[in-house]
Amino acid sequence: MAKSKKKKDDDKNIVAVEEALSKSEQFIERNQNTIIYTVAAIVILIAGYIGYTRFILEPREQEARSEIFMAQSYFEQEEYELALEGDAEYPGFLDIISDYRMTRASNLARFYAGISLIRLGELEEGIDYLERFRKRDNLLGAMAYGAIGDAYWEMDELRDAARAYRRAYNYEPNDLTTPLFLFKAGMLYEEMGDYEEALSRYERIHREYSNSREAQEIEKYIARAQAKR
Repeated sequence: MAKSKKKKDDDKNIVAVEEALSKSEQFIERNQNTIIYTVAAIVILIAGYIGYTRFILEPREQEARSEIFMAQSYFEQEEYELALEGDAEYPGFLDIISDYRMTRASNLARFYAGISLIRLGELEEGIDYLERFRKRDNLLGAMAYGAIGDAYWEMDELRDAARAYRRAYNYEPNDLTTPLFLFKAGMLYEEMGDYEEALSRYERIHREYSNSREAQEIEKYIARAQAKR
């Protein structure tokens, strides 16, 4: 009896599978053209993306990288106007941003342009470029947020500066930028008269980044914040 029941169950399962296959075949037959067009469209999109990346974007990326070096050189020499605008022979960061859109070099140029503008006193415009900078690199991302904080502080928009510093020291924590912007945040909170928040930042440097440059005299700042809170 058990074998007979098992055979019946197996037969039912086979029938169910056959019915499902039959329905699938019928669906494919009814929608054959739609399926073909859909698959073809997907293949064309993938091929187009690969072709665009390989034959258009990658060459433009290489060209942009070769063009940006002089602007970076001017930036390192603190020639910020030349870095932004370029000269008669080489483009500046603003040209790279405009002429090589969608490239990594164009994105990097936004970072440099933002810093350059802030150092030239064009604070709001500098903030705008840094906000539009795609923050893929952990150090540059933190530095961009930190520079935004510096600009807001200079504009006396202290709450916005505090938010920017918070984004800076929380962005991909590391031994270089995290203690730097924790320290700046602490100094900012002291200026705001919020010594409890300042103390919290200083103590975190002391606790988590004891080998950093900011930690070398951090006990002095801790004592000052404790005395004033």
